[in-house]
Amino acid sequence: MNEPATTLVSPAGLADLLAGEQPPTLLDVRWSLGGPPGDEEYAKGHLPGAHYVDLDRELAAAPGVAGRHPLPSPEVLQTALRRAGVRADREVVVYDAATSMSAARAWWLLRWAGHPRVRVLDGGLQAWTEAGLALSTAEPSHGEGDFTVVPGGLPTIDADGAAGWPESDAARVLLDARAGERYRGETEPVDPRAGHIPGALSAPTSDNVDASGRFLPTADLAARFRTLGATPDTDIAVYCGSGVTAAHTVLALALAGLPATLYPGSWSEWSNDPARPAAVGPDPR
Repeated sequence: MNEPATTLVSPAGLADLLAGEQPPTLLDVRWSLGGPPGDEEYAKGHLPGAHYVDLDRELAAAPGVAGRHPLPSPEVLQTALRRAGVRADREVVVYDAATSMSAARAWWLLRWAGHPRVRVLDGGLQAWTEAGLALSTAEPSHGEGDFTVVPGGLPTIDADGAAGWPESDAARVLLDARAGERYRGETEPVDPRAGHIPGALSAPTSDNVDASGRFLPTADLAARFRTLGATPDTDIAVYCGSGVTAAHTVLALALAGLPATLYPGSWSEWSNDPARPAAVGPDPR
């Protein structure tokens, strides 16, 4: 997976695409842990023509032993995408409020499902409105999508794979995309135990973006990941709390030209299993 720079689109670039002969399908994926509900924010105003897709119900399976946001079944995902008008021959643009943290989950799932043309609105709805572009409260009718989900377009690992990843080869790096205090085990607000997977390195997702929520330039991203030992010669895997923000880091790595593997169950699955060890303390680097 070597992503071109066009994986991101600016507000002006998206406005041009929407005015073209074959505009992209727009997906509003606003979500945040603890609310407010994304559908309520969508109802207050969204990009014209955008369909709302619910991260908890449509881009994830029900929480359980496999984590708080397991991958959805192909059937559920396909139904949601077709309802939102996603077609195999038409580009898709996804966005959220600002930071692309949840939009990246949609980007990753669409690519995992086999869609070849997916972009993220850099800076999300905030960037769109700051550019003086209009919002709408009109909800489009259900789309007539035809996209067929074929899982496996992007690589994943399970808990056993994550356990052996940093130990199996010196050229492998496991990145923990959560906030540093959660990595160190100083706090754990949502999952059963504090700490991190032994051997993982701390790589907070928030460091992928600037103060406005836009992704750092690709050269800066590459430099950041280089300090973590993530280079073109490294096999990289990423996890977070529940597999959502880790997708953001997979996207940031892709922008830097570095393919990566996602552990979808992430810490929410790992910490639910008392047989799995939990390391605490600072990053060993």
